[in-house]
Parts: sequence; structure tokens; C-alpha cells
Amino acid sequence: MRSLFHNPYRALERKLGYVFKSKALLETALMHRSYRFEATGIKADNQRLEFLGDSALGLVASVYLFKAYRVLQEGALTCLRSRLTSGKALARIGHSLGLGEHLRLGKGERQSGGKDRASNVTDAMEAILGAAYLDRGSKAVEKIFIKLFIPLIEIEPDDAWSDNPKGRLQVIAQRRWKSNPKYSVVQQDGPSHAKTFTVRVLVGGVNQGTGKGMTKRDAEQQAAAQALEQMQETS
Repeated sequence: MRSLFHNPYRALERKLGYVFKSKALLETALMHRSYRFEATGIKADNQRLEFLGDSALGLVASVYLFKAYRVLQEGALTCLRSRLTSGKALARIGHSLGLGEHLRLGKGERQSGGKDRASNVTDAMEAILGAAYLDRGSKAVEKIFIKLFIPLIEIEPDDAWSDNPKGRLQVIAQRRWKSNPKYSVVQQDGPSHAKTFTVRVLVGGVNQGTGKGMTKRDAEQQAAAQALEQMQETS
């Protein structure tokens, strides 16, 4: 007979930074639909929890970032939230937890490599957040978010921001100096129909980068990219 104190999820809960009051919720969060289809007497898998977890994560992330980055405007906050809550981020976190080993999969799904499939890990990670919300509300989701998602702000690779260097620079500036980068046009060349703009960006009161472009926006993006390069070299 299984011990009343036996907890097969103890190691996983330790990694999550949260202990579930209801182990049944966590068990359901780890149950793939393929397992339910092949088993008898099981009425639910993790799909509904996944739906709830997606919303709970978005809300918790929004509240945290709103409070933590008081200078950032809507665009930068939205960009940062999308980085932290993307499928890529969820899969990375799930794999780091070894979540695939805990998934309850149908025989066919497991044999086809389902425990390592990014979509399965992502879905299960969202379902765990949904289960945490039902277990003890948004505070439970926040505990997991702070432990596992916030570090991504620091370790997210630069190439993930390659399409938005201004957003990346704004997040860094807010985190390090509690202020936004300041862009200024220092030179304009060429005729009115084909001007080239030169823009300088100050971060923490120091000139960190200069960029050129056919529009001010392009020049600002170039300046931000150069500033990020310079900061990386300095660090």
C-alpha cells in the first residue's frame, strides 16, 4: 500500500518553487490527452488547465512588469511580456525542469518521442500554472513566475531581440539606471526627399551608440543596436 506521505512530485515541486495543496490538480496538469483517450475512467486531461494557465500567466506577468518597470511605456512592456510568456520561453523552462519525464502520455505518443516534444512541454507548463491558480490563486502563480520566468530577463539570448534592439535597450536601461534611453538627431544629410538621419542615444547619461538611417526610426534602431554591442563589450 502506498504511504500516505508519499509524494511523487516532490522533486518537481521543489524546482517549481511551489508545493501544491491538491496533488490531483498537478496530476491532471501533467496528463496529456493521449493518455486519457487510452485509459479508462479518466474524465479530464490538461487542456482546460492549459487554457486557464495561459490567462493566469499573462495577468501575473503584466502586474509584475507594471510594478517593476515603472518608466517603461506600453510598447516596451508588451514586448517584454511576450518574451517571458512565449511558447519558446515556456518550452525552455519546461525542459529545464525535466517536465517531459513527468508527463503521462499514451503509448503511441510516448513511443514517438512525445516526452521531448516542445508543444507537449509547453502545454504542460501552462497547465501547471492553471493548476496553481486553482490551487491557491494568483499568489501561487506569482511564486512560480518569479522563480522561473524572471531570470529569463537576464539570460534571454540577444538574438531573441534582434528584431527590436530599441525594446531590448529600454529594458536594460530601466533595470540598470531606472531611466529610458534618450535619442536625439545630431545630423541630417541629403535633399528633403532622400534624407539620411544620424541619431545618438544616451543611456544613463552616457553616449552609448550612434546610428544612421533613411528614417529617424531606422537610425534609432541602429543606435540602439550599437549601444547594446558596446555594453556587451564593456561588460
